[in-house]
Amino acid sequence: MMSLSQLLNSEFQVPDSEIEKAKSYQSKYGGQLEHILISMGSLSSEILPELYAKLLNLPLRQDDDLQDWDLPEQAAAFPLHVLLEKGWLPFSFSEQRWTFFTTSPLNKDAQEIVAALAIDFRIEIVNSELFNVLRSKAEQSELPAETGLLSSLEEAKLRELASEAPTVNLLNALITRALRQRASDMHVEPFQGRAKVRFRIDGVLQNVETIPTHLVLPVVTRLKILSSMDIAEKRRPQDGKIEMRIGGIDLDIRVSALPLNEGESVVMRFLRKDAITYDMAVLGIAADIEAKINEDIKTTAGVVLLTGPTGSGKTTSLYTFLNQLNTPGVKIITLEDPVEYQLNGINQVQVQPDIGFDFAAGLRSIVRQDPDIIMLGEIRDKETAGIAMQSALTGHLVFSTVHTNDAPSAYTRLLDLGVEEFLLNAALVSIVAQRLVRRLCPHCSAPAENAEQLTEKYQLTKMLSVLKLDSINLRQAVGCEHCNQTGYRGRLAVIEYLRCDEDIKNIPKDQNFILKARQVNKAKGNRNLFEDGLLKALQGTTTIEEVLRVAG
Repeated sequence: MMSLSQLLNSEFQVPDSEIEKAKSYQSKYGGQLEHILISMGSLSSEILPELYAKLLNLPLRQDDDLQDWDLPEQAAAFPLHVLLEKGWLPFSFSEQRWTFFTTSPLNKDAQEIVAALAIDFRIEIVNSELFNVLRSKAEQSELPAETGLLSSLEEAKLRELASEAPTVNLLNALITRALRQRASDMHVEPFQGRAKVRFRIDGVLQNVETIPTHLVLPVVTRLKILSSMDIAEKRRPQDGKIEMRIGGIDLDIRVSALPLNEGESVVMRFLRKDAITYDMAVLGIAADIEAKINEDIKTTAGVVLLTGPTGSGKTTSLYTFLNQLNTPGVKIITLEDPVEYQLNGINQVQVQPDIGFDFAAGLRSIVRQDPDIIMLGEIRDKETAGIAMQSALTGHLVFSTVHTNDAPSAYTRLLDLGVEEFLLNAALVSIVAQRLVRRLCPHCSAPAENAEQLTEKYQLTKMLSVLKLDSINLRQAVGCEHCNQTGYRGRLAVIEYLRCDEDIKNIPKDQNFILKARQVNKAKGNRNLFEDGLLKALQGTTTIEEVLRVAG
């Protein structure tokens, strides 16, 4: 079978030099080769149907006599508006097999949607003119009455709409697509009568789809039904949970609905047990910091704190530490809000504030269970902080998190909560501040073209001795099919480590503490967040742009 490049050169007389230019552009910015050549003026868009037909060995349909054609009734099972935007049209249905007309057979989004529907189908290529005529007829026959009536439908009608095939298939296709692209969250947000769908991949939101007006309310309603929310309540925020199995994957989805001016925003967080590996090496923690943390977590008593904003990987790091300590001779109890991942051999408890079982009440109960190690999801108030510190002084190893920007600030945060200074000095073992940067895709990253400018701007040559490196290996994101054209795949932790030793304990906890603690920590050879990020950039595992975005 002839490749696209060979076909372009031999059948359509596109010079090799032009193809190479287009490929160079494609490697940097993504996109389809034939579309890049059209933009360059090296290829006419009019020959695309013939090109696709020859490349894929598909029939080329050129019938103009389709005035009597109507959209098949069975097309109600498809997210029609989405498919039409991708250049795919369900033309006919015969003997349990679909025929799609398309101007863009290589469109991956359309391919994924149709694949998720698990149907038998064939494809025929058509030109843009014929496709647009049929598209116009299809849109005119597509459920015209629903758009204006959805906002006033009663609950029974809402439930009916939410269970219809177009709604079910669209939502299933979106969730399947999110899982394939390794998304951690899916956002459905109202926008000018329609809804934007965005995936958070490696911590960054990406626009992926637009839900047509007539399907917005059914999709939101279906999500509410699946997550056991009140579908009639649109004024209050609601939270729920969905458990499902897709493609052999057991999936927990945490769902949050938030009323906005023009509708409701729904966010789904995907919790996949198969996607989490609790291993220090996977976290990307530098060897010197890993050695220090391993020393701390093997102590018999004290408090190890992780700090950072929401989504910085604190819980995953805590689970990793607990996983290393999880042996038959040790009893570990966690108190979380909520319990996100179940860990074998560990007793996990979920707080329920609505019945008075908050972190403080839960912690008092946990201590009476004679644990060796306690993990608190978060220290939020004076009572919880006080019990945690007291537990550490009575022979328990306690792990927890607080929301601060860096490691020294954890002291001032706990003091603000009302914890006495002597208690902090006696209980704290170490504090680890954490952020997550995107990891460069191993398949397509390339040496940074502006390495010299970056080296000079950030004085990286001087940093080599500080970071104990021999050479600079700056790389840049490119983009390929493995990383969805982003240049990044996965994330790694950027760490600031602070051991609460005698030097830190002896610093007065006044307004100058943070500055002095940073100076003492630097003198001991520990890096701040930005410096640890630079270390990973110089090693070629991430980029300086990522480090600046997260810890600059």
